[in-house]
Formats: sequence, structure tokens, C-alpha cells
Amino acid sequence: MAITDILNKTPGPIVALAGTVTIGAGSILFASVLNVMLAPSASIGTQTVATEQTATQPDTVSEQSDSDAIAPEPPSQNAAVDDFDIDAIESDDYMIAAAHPAAAQAGALMLSKGGAAIDAAIAAQMVLNLVEPQSSGIGGGAFMLHWDKRKRRLETYDGRETAPKDIDVDFQLDSDGDTRDFYERIQGGESVGVPGVLAMLKLAHDRHGKLPWKTLFEPAIDLAQRGFPVSPRLNRLILDAPGLSDNPTARDYFFDSNGQPKPVGTVLRNPEFAKTLALIAEEGPVVFYEGEIARDIVNAVRGAAKNPGSMTRRDLALYTAKIRRNLCNPYRDYLVCGMPPPSSGGLTVLQTLGLLETVDDFDDLDPAGTAAIQRVAEASSLAFADRNRYIADPDFIDVPTQAMLNPAYLEARAEKMRLNTREKDSHSPGSPADREAALELTDGIDVSFPSTTHLSVIDSDGNALSMTSSIENGFGSRLMVRGFLLNNQLTDFNAVSTDENGEAVANRVEGGKRPRSSMAPTLVFDEDRDLLLAVGSPGGSRIIGYVTQALINMLDWDMNPQEAVSFPHYLSRNYGVDLEQDTPLEALAPDLVKRGYEVRLRHMTSGLHAVMVDDDELEGGIDPRREGAAIGEEQLMETIDDAFDFIAGQ
Repeated sequence: MAITDILNKTPGPIVALAGTVTIGAGSILFASVLNVMLAPSASIGTQTVATEQTATQPDTVSEQSDSDAIAPEPPSQNAAVDDFDIDAIESDDYMIAAAHPAAAQAGALMLSKGGAAIDAAIAAQMVLNLVEPQSSGIGGGAFMLHWDKRKRRLETYDGRETAPKDIDVDFQLDSDGDTRDFYERIQGGESVGVPGVLAMLKLAHDRHGKLPWKTLFEPAIDLAQRGFPVSPRLNRLILDAPGLSDNPTARDYFFDSNGQPKPVGTVLRNPEFAKTLALIAEEGPVVFYEGEIARDIVNAVRGAAKNPGSMTRRDLALYTAKIRRNLCNPYRDYLVCGMPPPSSGGLTVLQTLGLLETVDDFDDLDPAGTAAIQRVAEASSLAFADRNRYIADPDFIDVPTQAMLNPAYLEARAEKMRLNTREKDSHSPGSPADREAALELTDGIDVSFPSTTHLSVIDSDGNALSMTSSIENGFGSRLMVRGFLLNNQLTDFNAVSTDENGEAVANRVEGGKRPRSSMAPTLVFDEDRDLLLAVGSPGGSRIIGYVTQALINMLDWDMNPQEAVSFPHYLSRNYGVDLEQDTPLEALAPDLVKRGYEVRLRHMTSGLHAVMVDDDELEGGIDPRREGAAIGEEQLMETIDDAFDFIAGQ
């Protein structure tokens, strides 16, 4: 079905059934009780509709910090809805959906050899580090949900970066106590957290991998040695990355002798990264966290020309990836499982869905109508208000996860939804389980950024994973070590620790702490609690809205994965409503303004990748706003080089 048809579609209702599953740490067991674990502007009417002009222009909204307002990286193509009429990819045996065809090809190759879902994810992530260096890699972190079909066991993996033990808690402030410019803060060593993705992947591979660890690095090593052509997207992102050319190593790699980004089609070779991956393949992550790679990371961080950091080799050696308590909640007749804190993604998505479940006949609404958009915006705004107040690293903050998903609490919060036409202010946070009596907290807006990636995998045994990984801002801290970029994830902490009244911010900077994230890898189970769907997206704090919308598109409005991820975006983060620029949703702006919202038209560069189980067949959905691909046994290419021809032909 074409997207243009979906825009006018009114689907039938879905019958809701009670969930029947108990969630424990790292497992799903069947029982009878659910236990939740866990820009120039134009005047329209009386409000303002702002239009995004450039990829780096902040929104003109006073509630946002300067850095949270940075617009996403631009889409790979114009976000016109007619360009999104793409057929879903189908496969009978296995499938991987990833942000670049070369990464998807590398993962699919492992699946074709009988590899497990985690084997495919590792191979794909190493290639993503090479071909999509601005978004993720071994210098960053990740979150992952893994489903073992035979054991019927769900595990939730936390590979989020940690702050060095001796971090300066005021590193984001100037001498007057004011927040420094974002691009001043991210560059150099102070913003670099201890990377976690390798430790997380090794932990999961030890538990679920089928192919040898070393084998999984072969595609990326080979490609790094031979090189790959610079795509138009990568060329444009290099051009738009402030400060990237200031780092000598990054300048030599990404720029030509005239100081310009290497032209589209230039073969980009990375022999240093090939050597790094070969070491890790042979010796395991220990060489990264305790060996010569660790030494070079610390030297780069502490010796940075801009903002030298405090990371030590002990910080790296003590890093531990974690298996977190699962976070699942019923939504209609489904069970939706997401990432718990320190990510805010899963809990905020689940809160939003829980609030929408109180809306009568929601699934009868027009998916592209103002009534549906207003209800999603109100639910999301309420969830974001709680998110900004309560969610942070659970090893440091007692996050009231169960109370925030308590049905009685959500019903009470739903009464705050404003379905009138009066002017809308931001919602205030609620008080789940009298949480504020236990710990005084003030609101904090994190600065999660859109330079992230996501992949979804289902293997031939029915095992599945959903993984989102990131180095935070595009090209991270701009520090390049041994062929890979280091993250700037520590700017995901709030800049200040307390407000003017001395009340603590949950997501404040502390040594050893993991900054709050918005990443929302998600797995969905059907009424029989069989796997239905793996989905997730990059996009900074907008990830939450992207994933929520994709879920309701599929679960409420019966879209297939491709229709769901291609559908024009709308969202709210508790300040106005964003509509995707250059799509039919622009026409709804005047009506939303009449309903009291400040509306912004903007490019919304999600990277949604979904794989759904449909009658024992697999269907994949790939976000047309980026360079991604879904590959099953029928789409497997002869060589990884064909993946670059695929991009050229798009």
C-alpha cells in the first residue's frame, strides 16, 4: 500500500487482551500476572510556525537548552512523501536492517553462515564504524535488547559510556557559571566517556554467539584496508561538522590537501582502523580496555589541544557492561519491551503508549489527522515532563520506574491531556509514588543528539535483537585514535547540578555515572507472547517520538514496517509540535495552531529500522531518510562492494 493511501486510511479496531507475562532480570517467564520491571518564522493565527533553514540551526524555543535545540543531520534525500512509497523487504529465513547497505551485507553474510543475531550485529557495527563514522563505533556506547527464542528469554544490555572517576563536574560551565557554547564543550577530551560498546557486544557474544569472535571482524578489516567510496551524505556531514578539521588526525583522514572534505567517490582507506580491529579480533576487548589501545585513548583524551580530560587507564580497565532488569509493559494486546534507565527511551515510550491507551477509539482516528497528532503530542508531552524530572543512571538515582508505569498513575496523568483549543504551555511532571518526598529533584533537559545508528536483526532460529549505538554528536569529540572517533557522550549530562533553589538534577555530572540517553531499542511480542517486531531509531531526544509513532503505526493502524517507518513524522517533547517539513503534514500546521500549539516545520532525520514477523515470514522496513538497507537471504549481495553500488543507484 502506498503512503499516500495510508494518509487517507481509516483502519478498523484492534481488540485489546490482557498481558500474561512476568518479567524478571534478563528473562521472560509465562505466568498469569504482569509484573512490570523493569529559523525565520511566518505568522499563522495567534501562534508561530517556525521553518528549519539549516542542519545546524537551533529551534527558537525558550524551554530548550542551546545544545538540545541543534537540528538533526540532514536527510539523505528530500523528505517528500511520494519518495517514501517503497515496498517492504521480505524474507523467509533471516533478516538484518541497518543504516548502511555495507553494514547490512556484513551482518547478513554472518547469518548466511549460520550465525546468530548477535554475530550479525557485531559484524554490522564494525562496518558502520567505518562507513558511518559520524554516528557510532567502538569509541562510543550502545543499548541492546536480545531475545532467545528457544529459551524464551529476554536480556537487556547496557553498554553506555561512563564518566571518568575524577571528572570536573562543572566542565560544561564557564568561569561565571554559565553554560558554555555546545560546540566548545564537545571538542576535546573533557566530553569523552569511557566507551562501552565493545564490552557490551563481547558480553552478549559470550552468551549467544555461534560464530567465532574473530570471524565477525573480517568484513570490516577487509573493507578498511581496501577502502570505500565517500557517499554524498558523508561528504555533506564532514562539511557541516564544526571543529572536525581542527584535529590533525581527523583532518588528514576526512579532508583533502586544500582543507575541503574529500570529494564524493573518493576511496577512503583506513589502515589504522584495520590494525585496531585485527588486534581486538585476536585478543578480545581486553586490548581495548587494558592494552595499547587503552593507552592511546587516554593519551588522546588527556593530551587534547582543546579541553583536555581526566580519563585514566584505570577508568577504562574498570568499565563493565551490564545486563539490566527488563522493562516491559502491555499495550493493547501486545507486550512492548524497551530500554530501561540510564536510557530514558524505553520508559518514556512506554509511558506515552500507556497514556494513549486511555484514549477512547484512538485506533479509529485518521493517522495523519490533527485529532491523532494532538493526542500523541499530549501523551508525549506528559511523558517528557516526567522524563526530565526523574530519569537518570539507576546506579546513582532511585528512578521510580514501576510507579511511572502504574496504571492508576497513568490514568491520573491522562486527565491532564488538553484536547481543547486553548494556548498550550509545557506540562509539569507528576508525582509517582510520592517520589519527590524521597528525593528533591528539579527538571533537567539533556542534550541527546541525533548522530546515532540503529540495527534490527532476526536470525534463522528466531532469535532477535534491537540495538542502538552512538558517539553522540556527529563525529563525536572530534578526537580520532587508531582510526576511530571518540564519543562526546558526557555532554548528555545536564550542565548544572542544581537549580537556583539548590534542588538536585537527577542527570547531573558524577564520576563513574552513565549519562541519560534517549535511545529506545524496542522488541514487541504478540498476544501469545511470541516475537512480533524489532525496531529502533537514531535521532537524539526525538528518538522517543520516532519509535512511538512507528509503534502506533504498526500496532494501532496496521501498517507494515516499511509504511510505518516511511510515514511523515510529528512529535512533541513538551514544547509545541514538530511537523516534518516538505511532507503533507505541513498542511495541518494552521489547524494545530488554532488548537493552541506552537508549530515547527523541520527536517526530521530519523533512521528507523524495523523487522517484523508476519506468518513465519519476515518483513523489513528501512527509513528512506538515510542510506540504510534490509537484507535477508533473497537480498544477499555477491560482495560487499555491491552495497556501494546500491547507494549510488538510490
